[in-house]
Amino acid sequence: MSGLSMLTLNIGSPSEERAHRQLAWLATRDEDVLVLTETRTSDGCKHLADAFRTAGYAVLYPKPAPAEYGVMIVSKLPVQADPIGKMLSYLPNRVTGAMISTQMGLIRILGTYVPTRDATAEKTERKRRWLSEFSSALGAAGLADAGAQTVVLGDLNVIEPDHDPAYTTFRWFEYDFYRGLTDKHGLVDAYRHLNPERVEHSWIGRTGDGYRYDHAHCGKELAEELVECEYVHEPRTIRLTDHSGLSLRFSCDAGTRLDTYDAFEAASPPTLF
Repeated sequence: MSGLSMLTLNIGSPSEERAHRQLAWLATRDEDVLVLTETRTSDGCKHLADAFRTAGYAVLYPKPAPAEYGVMIVSKLPVQADPIGKMLSYLPNRVTGAMISTQMGLIRILGTYVPTRDATAEKTERKRRWLSEFSSALGAAGLADAGAQTVVLGDLNVIEPDHDPAYTTFRWFEYDFYRGLTDKHGLVDAYRHLNPERVEHSWIGRTGDGYRYDHAHCGKELAEELVECEYVHEPRTIRLTDHSGLSLRFSCDAGTRLDTYDAFEAASPPTLF
């Protein structure tokens, strides 16, 4: 796959057995960077991280606190850790950042897993606070001002304001966050950039209602390099997880890749009891 490519997938905090099945699928993917959301400090996520590291991939896997969730980044390209997580005082492992060098210069890949909520005041405030802190960290002076391009991708647990179908359960602060990615931070919804009218969903509820929860937003210069952005429904339809993936590719050269091999072959068999 030429250019720079990425895939984000919510892996649903897998058991070790399910993580091994996910690994069999992930190892076949051609994307340079995998952003895996809803990770935990667990045997399943460790199984994935260990297999990819053994196969020569760069892996960023900040381990969240017990009962909390995070994001893992797996890369065929050399990466440096982005400091954005240190800028959040609340649930910092909900974002994992990687920096890679390309012909366009430095690109920040910010893998994000926004907290879910229900109708309770506690869960609503939890999500509102995290979105506010993340937005502030995203807008902080530093790498963005130095010319680095940014890609924010992952399970944002928000939908676009004109989502089809419309839902009345989402609050103003959730729509404000989505709008702010463009209006405040100058990022472009990569999927909408190439598919302005298409209706597609990445998560289906128990009642059959569809939601486009998984997103990728990129800087305007990167958007001009965008060649493909499409949902990959197979991991959901074959029940590896309950989300579809989102794959995107830019035409810019990604540079020298690491010497990697099949991560599924590198993995130790899962421990089954």
